[in-house]
Amino acid sequence: MRVTTRPAIPRRSALLAAPMLASACGAPWPGRGSPFVYRGGIGSRSDGPMMSQLSTPGGGFSTANRGNWWQQAYSVDSFSRLDDIWPSTRSAAATTPSPLRRRAGEPDIGFDGAPVHGLGRFSIDDYLSRNPTTGLLIIRDGEILVERYQYARHDRHRLTSFSMAKTLVAMLIGLALEEGHIGSIDQTAASIVPELLGSEYGATPLRHLLTMSSGIAFRETYDGRDDSAGLSRLTFGGQSAGGAAVPPFFNTRVAAPGRRWYYASSETFVLTLVLRRAIGRPIAEYFAEKLWQPLGAEADASWLTDRSGLEIGYMGFNAVLRDYGRLAMLLASGGQHGGRQLLPQGWLAAMTRAHFSGAETARWFGYGYQTWIFPPVEGGFALLGVRGQAIFVDPSRRLAMVHTAVRPDARDPGGADLAALWRGVKRHV
Repeated sequence: MRVTTRPAIPRRSALLAAPMLASACGAPWPGRGSPFVYRGGIGSRSDGPMMSQLSTPGGGFSTANRGNWWQQAYSVDSFSRLDDIWPSTRSAAATTPSPLRRRAGEPDIGFDGAPVHGLGRFSIDDYLSRNPTTGLLIIRDGEILVERYQYARHDRHRLTSFSMAKTLVAMLIGLALEEGHIGSIDQTAASIVPELLGSEYGATPLRHLLTMSSGIAFRETYDGRDDSAGLSRLTFGGQSAGGAAVPPFFNTRVAAPGRRWYYASSETFVLTLVLRRAIGRPIAEYFAEKLWQPLGAEADASWLTDRSGLEIGYMGFNAVLRDYGRLAMLLASGGQHGGRQLLPQGWLAAMTRAHFSGAETARWFGYGYQTWIFPPVEGGFALLGVRGQAIFVDPSRRLAMVHTAVRPDARDPGGADLAALWRGVKRHV
């Protein structure tokens, strides 16, 4: 087995020690927030739980910048306009948005709360008073059942995805494969991006990048000193231009490809390099043409980029809540929308089955192609991002739930409460 070392990653600003400062929090959230006001079936309020940690003394929200965007006190602002703070590019909306029906009155959904916030039987109002959610959308078969916003967020804010973006990259890899831009997922990354020749990532087949099993060491612990912080500095932090120079910074092989699962955003970044080179044009443009516009997206989406304009892919996709819902419905409907097969059915099936079990990931979820897979007893799959970003999908019910949040910690245990809410939603449906 060949073992190589990495060059030192430049340390530029405290920024990017960002992804990742941790603060443990397991107690119920203080403060319930004011009543929701409904307009056109959409519930919103200007506050929510944890206002003492998230807002200014006057009840507003501090403006974020590149130096503080990850800090809890600035996250309400930054997580809803990350594409204003960092370089980004757009995927244009559809000329005519596809209609979404809206149920007359929210369903009465109850759930059994997770121990982290206290056991008991709770409502959606209770959930939102226990969790720092910015947006919540529950949608079934194109009908919105619930749409809520907290902390003065609204339906025009582009809310950030964090690692939910990884699943979008896998979707686009499948389209590029179907169209012949990529010959096979058993090709190595260097066969498409020759600049990666001689690197461990370059020698890795795409199949094992898709399943996070390259066997290349990468530490993603969100402590501000890990490899994910280094990757951030090298990409949207402004130090890379075109991306191919980044993978050699992560170049120590510890296992043969396909033998060992380990979560690593660098795997997705290499896939992004491959995708961009394979299609020969910006990923945001390809995404808009193949998925965003055919879905009937009502607003532009955005992608964070490096200095060259390359979409970084492993995070940094931003969209309005209902458009996330349209995307979730595509996944819940077997890749079909409006009578068209937008995603190859076979590829979607491969993406959303567990190539590594929960026992192998040690995360409860199994893992497919850049997608988290619920245990068989639960069914379905999820797109997940740190600090509370999630899309849960149950194709058997044509049901999905979109959740954006400003949780205080990348490893925040409140996600258990979200999973409990999802079980309650499925029971109701």
